[in-house]
Amino acid sequence: MRTLPPPNQAQWLLSFDFDGTLHDPAGQPPVIDDFFQVIQWLRAEKQALWGINTGRSMEHLVQGLIESRFPILPDFAIVREREIFLPNAVGRFVGVKTWNEACERDIAKLLKKSKSLLKKIRDVVEEHTGAQWIEQPGEPAGIIARTEDEMAWIIEQVHLIVPADSALGWQRNSIYLRFGHKDYQKGSSLTAVGMIVGIGSEGTCAMGDSHNDLAMLDDAVASRIACPSNAVEDVKQHVAAQGGFLCTKPCSAGVYEGLVHFFG
Repeated sequence: MRTLPPPNQAQWLLSFDFDGTLHDPAGQPPVIDDFFQVIQWLRAEKQALWGINTGRSMEHLVQGLIESRFPILPDFAIVREREIFLPNAVGRFVGVKTWNEACERDIAKLLKKSKSLLKKIRDVVEEHTGAQWIEQPGEPAGIIARTEDEMAWIIEQVHLIVPADSALGWQRNSIYLRFGHKDYQKGSSLTAVGMIVGIGSEGTCAMGDSHNDLAMLDDAVASRIACPSNAVEDVKQHVAAQGGFLCTKPCSAGVYEGLVHFFG
């Protein structure tokens, strides 16, 4: 896989969540061919760059691209909602060192500082739910709930425990929760990519389906936002409130619909 030939002067930056937005594991194919065709048209006619903005790790994303038989590589990848990677000349993704190192340093420092807050959250979770607390390399603090309702209850408790002025943040995707730094999420990371390629929010388009996409589905980050029909209700309400586009089709068919709506 290779990226499309670079545009003469990039004009648009397109950001798509992967699971549930672009990728449907039950779909045949998981990503419809029309999506790749419109991406090629947007490159030629609108000088657009495109990328994937996901909670997956880089390794897991590459696996997904291969399994889904992507014919072209994205121009950028944001993984774990915060780490930025760009493909080199041979199609290998290379991390943006300054951003990624600052991100990991700031998160590690904050989580160390927030040990007492995290302990309070963990105590509540383990006392009142059957959710699992996660601590592992690369993910020093996270939660896996048994159900969506259980995770919604946990989120309510987190809001009660964490002071509003704390830098401690969290990213939710379905029954999964990852703790981190408020300054590093899908929105801030997409803005950082825009700074690298010289495109601001007015030239940015973002699409996603879940809670961890809310940070990029914001008119301060992207002037054009949309969600597929399978998006969670909170995302649909958020997109509608900002004047975004609610697609009538799910996953990549919805993404295609959104791109035609905005650029067709």
